[in-house]
Amino acid sequence: MDRQKLRALVFEKTGIKVDCDDPIFALVALNEAVLADTVERQVALLDAAAQELARQARGAAGAPAAPLAPAGDAPPLAVASPAAASQAAAPFAPRDWRLLGGAAAVAAFSALLVLAGQAWLAKPPVIPAPAVTALALTPQQSAAIEQGDKLARAVQKLDPKSRALVQAEMQKP
Repeated sequence: MDRQKLRALVFEKTGIKVDCDDPIFALVALNEAVLADTVERQVALLDAAAQELARQARGAAGAPAAPLAPAGDAPPLAVASPAAASQAAAPFAPRDWRLLGGAAAVAAFSALLVLAGQAWLAKPPVIPAPAVTALALTPQQSAAIEQGDKLARAVQKLDPKSRALVQAEMQKP
């Protein structure tokens, strides 16, 4: 327990300065001792429960029950029976392979179903192109177009030098 670190933490959280010789550190030490004792008891209970579960699992598998090992010892590594040895050598039984195959088929079917649903639902609706209707020209617009056509024909009849001058003047704003 680093008293300086605890002292800085108390000051950061509460703004209260605590001296390293303050009796509050006695409470911290007491709290650590109680916590350590509680943790030791819980570890012992969990270890006993794990050994009981291991014993029950060996009994359910048909293997002879092994004696309980004291806490801290490694479990025996030897296989108890030839049936258990063959099960340990083969990773999956035929029934397991059937279940795995069925699960793979269901997964593939589900994936295809999801993709088909997305393809069906994600299509944007087809929006028809707006129909563009040409409006009739006004008489002034028709007259301007006819005058422009006459001007273009007249410019083409001019000599090249005059035509270049007229086109240069038309380019100016």
